[in-house]
Amino acid sequence: MPRLVVLASGIGSTLEAILADPDLGRQVVAAGTDVPGCGAMQRAESAGVPTFSKPLSDHPNRGAWDDELAATIGKYEPDLVVLAGFMRMLAPSVVTRFRVVNSHPALLPAFPGAHAVRDALAAGVSSTGVTVHWVDEGLDTGPVIAQADVPINPGDDEDSLRGRIQAVEKPLYLQTLRRLCREMQ
Repeated sequence: MPRLVVLASGIGSTLEAILADPDLGRQVVAAGTDVPGCGAMQRAESAGVPTFSKPLSDHPNRGAWDDELAATIGKYEPDLVVLAGFMRMLAPSVVTRFRVVNSHPALLPAFPGAHAVRDALAAGVSSTGVTVHWVDEGLDTGPVIAQADVPINPGDDEDSLRGRIQAVEKPLYLQTLRRLCREMQ
């Protein structure tokens, strides 16, 4: 059974969905964050999953943080590192050491980065969506694994569009993670 380490920075709704999935939840061996006390880690702890916190501010520089994060992830010997709202780019030393997968709220290569929903609205496109992709050394540039389209409705704002994207994102991410885990067995 593949071993998953999940990294998250926020409230943890994606992590919670992973933990609640009967196929994936039992494969999560640890959850980590860069934001101590975030909701995601509280959800993991409630589910009995070991957690770790690596705030950037606890390190003298970004390189030291990258090294400690990689070493900590490595202690859990993951087959896959799953980003679930982890809001930091991972260093080349991390993404070349581990297989890392991410979900992004746009149809990559369009609208990479942290403001994809806002950027799609500002561009005036008629649709956006969700991409599940491998993480490489760039910003949302890794190979696409799966995508799903989400139309932009007249009158959409960031909140309404984000809500519809998230409604598509979680099922697509879970389905893709289950498939990747089956392929690793």
